[in-house]
Amino acid sequence: MATSLHALLDKHWDILILGSGAAALTTALSALTSTSPPPSVLLIDKAPAEWAGGNGYFTAAAYRTAHSGLTGLLPLVSNVPTDLENKIDLAPYTEDDFLGDLDRVTGGRSDENLGKAVVGASWETVKWLKEVGKVDWQLSFRRQAYEVDGRFVFWGGLCLTVPDGGKGLVKGLRERVEELGGVIVHGVAGRELVTDVKGSVVGVKMEIVGDGERKQVQAGSVVMCAGGFEANRELRGKWMGDGWKAAHVRGTPHNTGNMLIASRKLGAKLVGDFSGSGCHSTAWDADSPADGGDREKTNEFTKSGYPLGIMVNVKGERFVDEGVDLRNYTYAKFGRAILEQPEGVAWQIWDQQGVAYLRKEEYRDEIVRKVWADSIDELAAKLGKDGLQDSTRLAQTVKDLNDCIEAFGKEKPDIKLNPSLRDGLSTQSSTRRLELAKSNWAIPIKQGPFLAVKVTSGITFTFGGLSIDPEDAGVLREDSSKIEGLHCAGEMVGGLFYGNYPGGSGLTAGAVFGRRAGKVAAERATRVRDEKQK
Repeated sequence: MATSLHALLDKHWDILILGSGAAALTTALSALTSTSPPPSVLLIDKAPAEWAGGNGYFTAAAYRTAHSGLTGLLPLVSNVPTDLENKIDLAPYTEDDFLGDLDRVTGGRSDENLGKAVVGASWETVKWLKEVGKVDWQLSFRRQAYEVDGRFVFWGGLCLTVPDGGKGLVKGLRERVEELGGVIVHGVAGRELVTDVKGSVVGVKMEIVGDGERKQVQAGSVVMCAGGFEANRELRGKWMGDGWKAAHVRGTPHNTGNMLIASRKLGAKLVGDFSGSGCHSTAWDADSPADGGDREKTNEFTKSGYPLGIMVNVKGERFVDEGVDLRNYTYAKFGRAILEQPEGVAWQIWDQQGVAYLRKEEYRDEIVRKVWADSIDELAAKLGKDGLQDSTRLAQTVKDLNDCIEAFGKEKPDIKLNPSLRDGLSTQSSTRRLELAKSNWAIPIKQGPFLAVKVTSGITFTFGGLSIDPEDAGVLREDSSKIEGLHCAGEMVGGLFYGNYPGGSGLTAGAVFGRRAGKVAAERATRVRDEKQK
């Protein structure tokens, strides 16, 4: 083990941050820029360097924020030339809109104070990330806009991303943190929180991965950004149900919940959704690795083109309303719906009209195994070799869908397909209707060749976590008292999301609470320094 690593671990740090993902890096950025002189900041990740970046690395790097519309966003983004400005439709997204979406998709269960904190600070936080973190914001044309009559129409309350997605986000934040003096080490795992006689956290007991050597790192403040427990098969089974043991892990295999357990030993309060619906999980390539993501393909295993097609299980039956809402408000819960089906798999199916809307990064030939057929009967026969149990039922499912869409079209011919909003193009007319509706974007599956892609459930992050004070991200005990010197941000925070979440709000929450935790920890370091100098 290199002497330099031992020297780093033996040093007393003003702030120790566990993790190297977006929340951890944002916390470090805040700490390093909140006071002068800046505090000493060490980030420790149990993952090896080749797995740096946590789950943030695997995202599309979408940040949800309240904003005033295109005019207000233009000074923030770098990819809108002047001649393109007048071809973009991007409506304001108010704080009320954001809060309303959060309340709606979580069934009113989201903690009100956490939600108001995230939403109210979202715009200032993305501006701060650009100004201080040098984040290169861009409008997400590829993922969040459809070209309609020569105009780019943004939809779903989400518009900001960065070049190269999560890879670019983590790379840029990491470079900025190191430029400001932050130190990042890998291959060192947090095992236990250390407290003084007053119960304040003063460090972390660590294990150097590989040789098992134990070290105790002393720190004035500890900020935990170590992720949830989604990569721990046993904890998923214990807290969410045995069925979740079969889910594929979308991101890092190193988010195993160790620091959640360590926090509980100090009396930290667990809150939020630990049920079978308590995670972000999406339709995910059935051929993907089961126990961790692919560092090259990252988010490309996502299969979110279902709104313009249908999803069927091994019995050939639909099981969700694919058009119940815009993709941004359904993809995080449909992974659970797939996992609940027989065998935990499904097929997404489109005709040529639907195929035209599929995003290349998710459905290009190099990334996914495709099944093509000139007829539904031929498609069913091919899928039968891959697990479909009832080809006759699949054919009937498609026929019923098409018949109901035809009846709706005769009754309401003026309603046309518009994928940028809930267009009302449905299977439900007064003469014919499906037992399980397709509420929007109901286009027939008639134009061959037809395409099917097999999917399973990909778990992204868990919703249950630690209770925090939203003002400073301080960790709370069961009696709601604060554990001095201990903060938390990112996916370890519980109580914000239940059953579902608005797309892009996870990274925003991590940034908001990471920024607050870093600032308070830096101010604590300044107070301690000033007291020592008296």
